[in-house]
Amino acid sequence: MRESVEADYVIVGAGSAGSAIAYRLAEAGRSVLVVEHGGSDAGPFIQMPGALSFPMNMGVYDWGYRSEPEPNLGGRRMAVPRGKVIGGSSSINGMVYVRGHPRDFDGWAEAGATGWGFADVLPYFRRMESWDDGGHGGDPSWRGADGPLHVTRGAIDNPLSRAFIEAGKQAGYQGTQDYNGFRQEGFGPWDRTIWKGRRWSAATAYLRPALKRKNCALVRGLVQKVVIEEGRATGVEVLRGSKRVVIRARAEVILAASSINSPKLLMLSGIGPGAHLAEHGLPVVADRPGVGANLQDHLELYVQVAATQPVSLYKYWNLLGKAYVGALWLLTGRGPGGSNQFESGGFIRSAAGVEYPDIQFHFLPIAVRYDGRAVAEGHGFQAHVGPMLSPSRGSVSLRSANPADAPVIRFNYMSHEKDWADFRSAIRLVREVLDQDAFKPFRGREIQPGADVQSDEALDAVVRDHAESAFHPCGTAKMGAADDPMAVVDPECRVIGVDGLRVADSSIFPRITNGNLNAPSIMVGEKAADHILGRAPLAPANDVPWEHPDWRTAQR
Repeated sequence: MRESVEADYVIVGAGSAGSAIAYRLAEAGRSVLVVEHGGSDAGPFIQMPGALSFPMNMGVYDWGYRSEPEPNLGGRRMAVPRGKVIGGSSSINGMVYVRGHPRDFDGWAEAGATGWGFADVLPYFRRMESWDDGGHGGDPSWRGADGPLHVTRGAIDNPLSRAFIEAGKQAGYQGTQDYNGFRQEGFGPWDRTIWKGRRWSAATAYLRPALKRKNCALVRGLVQKVVIEEGRATGVEVLRGSKRVVIRARAEVILAASSINSPKLLMLSGIGPGAHLAEHGLPVVADRPGVGANLQDHLELYVQVAATQPVSLYKYWNLLGKAYVGALWLLTGRGPGGSNQFESGGFIRSAAGVEYPDIQFHFLPIAVRYDGRAVAEGHGFQAHVGPMLSPSRGSVSLRSANPADAPVIRFNYMSHEKDWADFRSAIRLVREVLDQDAFKPFRGREIQPGADVQSDEALDAVVRDHAESAFHPCGTAKMGAADDPMAVVDPECRVIGVDGLRVADSSIFPRITNGNLNAPSIMVGEKAADHILGRAPLAPANDVPWEHPDWRTAQR
């Protein structure tokens, strides 16, 4: 038996973009239902920033997806954590806040996403932010002051984190007081979605305030498909326990279910590559070959060094230390538990002739895997490094017509020779930084890759065996011109070929942005909300970002 409820707008996914859209639509007086399969984001594993390695490895919070064996990474199946929880992946991520480089968005516009150039999106970044520089400097005119999303700087108390910024300068790179402002290129303090020692997810920033309004509600359940009648999306079919419920949308359905689940839902609804849908016995509503294609991600390697002084976070890596950190955070919201520990980093260009940064560094004052499962034998530190703009492309496709089945995820990592050359350069450049005098008081032996790993062949082997995803999948329902056969949505996020249906999350990125994806995903929700409401977009900004004056001839 099917029950039915309805609202003006039905949003699938209570994650980064979906929460932002719900907030803006409810604020405008529209009735909104947000459908989310995941559960509560309450509890210290999510709310305590220092516990970030836990939620992305817990089935209660994570969809638990894995890629197919990656042929260029020794057949490894890569973890693909996606948030199955209120707040989506903003509730399980590393909380690093990166808008992206201005040229990323100009590239979107040039690729057919008209109205999404940097001048167009900067006002939305400002609208969403409430930025606090933590006394580390920067130009507030580039940032937002009263948005829902708190963005703050860490204290950079650890001497290793401070040394990383100084080492970058000693290596000949300049500093940047705000990589999310006038100048991305350089070394400096990191922005995080943390406020008063707690994770400031999209759920906290947007969804909870929206749910306080009478015109916005949250519905739990697993969406089976979009209901399409005579070429128009009229609602979604949701499995709630043993009941199938049709939630009707008087105006529109908006998919914001992630770059993995949004294309899956499109295909289950008959929107996607016609031949692939026919393989699974699904009717073809709109033959869009771009659905599930164009999958992109960032790979990174942890370059780890032993520390000769007991200054790293390893001193807390025991039962007593973890208990102390947890208790201090619960009582005061402070201490190591109140930080994600990614407090410094950098963006550089890999070579002369590269127009803008194509390598990102995250610095961490402990030598440990991102998932927290393996720690070095003692005190150490590491820089996460990887190329930002890989030419490799993968795909998301259906395993079956059963909505309960996980999709088939193929990243096709490292499928171009440029990937290998770029990764070698990234490793060698970060080693140069870590070899500067700023680290001299602390630097011991290189743990990974190891000092003997120097040749191209040896570095390639390390990448093949040890490179990890940075968990930035995107691009699987790309935005572009309506006459682009591989575009899935137009520049107003409307699905091409179906009325009353939009996609608004990292699926629609034509190309991956330079850095972590949470900030641009929320921005997509903010801007999509204006398109959905039929409002004129915010006026384009006139700010001119920094460009290296000698980028054609100098690497730094």
